[in-house]
Formats: sequence, structure tokens, C-alpha cells
Amino acid sequence: MINRDSVWLNYFFVVAVMILWGLNVVALKVLVDHMPPASMQALRVLAAGLVIVVIITWNREWKKLKATEWKYMLIAAGLGVTAHHLLLAYGLTLTSAVNTSLILALVPLTTSILAVLFLGDRLTKWRLFGVLLGFIGVFFINAAGTGSSIGALSIGDIIVFLAMFVQAASFIYIKKATNTVQPRLLTGCMFIAGALGIGMYSVWAEPGGFLRVFEAPLYVWLVFLGSSVFATALGHQLFNRSIQKIGAGETAVFNNLVPFFGLISSAVLLNENVGAAQWIGFIIIVIGVLLGTGYVEQKWFHHRKIAS
Repeated sequence: MINRDSVWLNYFFVVAVMILWGLNVVALKVLVDHMPPASMQALRVLAAGLVIVVIITWNREWKKLKATEWKYMLIAAGLGVTAHHLLLAYGLTLTSAVNTSLILALVPLTTSILAVLFLGDRLTKWRLFGVLLGFIGVFFINAAGTGSSIGALSIGDIIVFLAMFVQAASFIYIKKATNTVQPRLLTGCMFIAGALGIGMYSVWAEPGGFLRVFEAPLYVWLVFLGSSVFATALGHQLFNRSIQKIGAGETAVFNNLVPFFGLISSAVLLNENVGAAQWIGFIIIVIGVLLGTGYVEQKWFHHRKIAS
């Protein structure tokens, strides 16, 4: 009974993180509407990084990184933190939180493709079919409520797509780094390094941006803290803990709840329209992710092995 209760508790934590990450897209939409995007992201990611630094220090998890580990960490930070968060912020100024949630749902699928290209993962016919389904789903996401034709992606959608792609690319280097570096230490270093990169860009692109950030009203700062501390910093810690407890495959499936909660929260909190085409796109993307990441095949072979 204790083990069963522990499993359900871990499932609860995973779902809670998915809700936080779904809400985080809405939070970012609010933040970019009230703060300069790059300056806001620099401070938000830095705050998340500092929270993780405190946790690392408390647990005495610091270790000296080797040259190769530094290389992987800095590349991952450049792609998955600096480039991803900059593109995401600017994309959100030009598209809806609904579309953003759906496009970001392609991260595991894109990671799977890159793993085939760069890590030697096997591409089966079902995984290829899943990849095709996932990207077909993208062409549905902006049809609802705008009267535009399916596939007529906006500039904002394209920028968010690039944000999704660079994040997926960063996971290739994260995977290489975590062979020898503890995930929390890697995440903390990535957030601090990535925040510095965003900060340097914001000084050039948004003169006085850091001062304008502090002109935002109190409720926006509460959203800022919720996004940086709970969704980004603590959310990643809970998610990584759950991977250790219930397995990467099972945990990854829950990622499909992020766009669902993103759709619901965007409609409820931002009054954004979620049309039939976007729900169809969501369903197609989820099916594509389950097939394209190899999850369905792994489960099928596992059950066949047990049956035989």
C-alpha cells in the first residue's frame, strides 16, 4: 500500500507540474504585454537559476566541470535558454498563447528526430508516421477564430516554432552532459549562463529595458514570481524527481497534458478563442508525439514479450 500511495503521489506531482507549465505560457503572455520581452526573460530565468543554485548549495551538489562538460553546458544554455527564451518571448508578442502551447507540444517529437540524426536512435516506420502526424497537426493550430486558411502560419507562430526547435536541439547536448553531470547542477549552470546571454542581448536591443521592467504593476510581478520560481525552477525539480521515481517513458507521456492545460488556461484567463481546428491539431500532435517518440512501440513490444 505504501508503494502504491507513493506512485500515486508521484503521478500527482507530475500532473501538478503539467498544470504549472500549461499556465506558464499564459503567464509569459501576460509578462510580455507589460514588460520588455528580453529584459523580462533575463530576470525571470536568472531568478529561476538562483533558486536552483540555493538548492544545489543546500544539498552540497557542487562539482568542478571538465572542459567537455563546460562545452556541452554552454551549447545547451545558448540553445535551450538564451535562444529559446528570447524567441519564445518575442513570438508571444506576435501570436496567441493557444498557438504557442500547441507548437511547444512538438518538443518531444523534434527531439526524437534530432536523436535519430545525431545520437543514432533508430527510425521505424511508426516513428516516421508519428513525425508526419505531428507536423500535420501544426497546420491546424491557427485556423480557429481567425478565418485564415489552414497552414497560414503567422510570423509569431514561426518564431515560436524556432523557439521549440532550439529547445529540442539543446536536449541533445543536455543528454550528453548528463552522462557525467548531475541534472540539477547542469540546469542551474545553464540557467545562470543563459540568463547572462539574454541580459547582454537585452542591453543592446532594449536600452533601459531593465528599468522599464520595474514599472509593471504588482499583479504582474506576482505572475513573474509564479513563472520563475514555481513553474520554471521548482517545476523542473519536481519533474526530474518524478522521472527517477516512475520512469522517463511514463513521465514523458504526461508532457501531452501541457498543451491541454495551456489551451484551457488561455481560453479561461486570456479569453483567447480555441476553435475546432486547434483541438483537432492538438489531438493529431498528441498522437504524433506518442508514435514519433517510440512510446507506443515500446509498450507494444513490452506487452508482446510478456504475452509470449
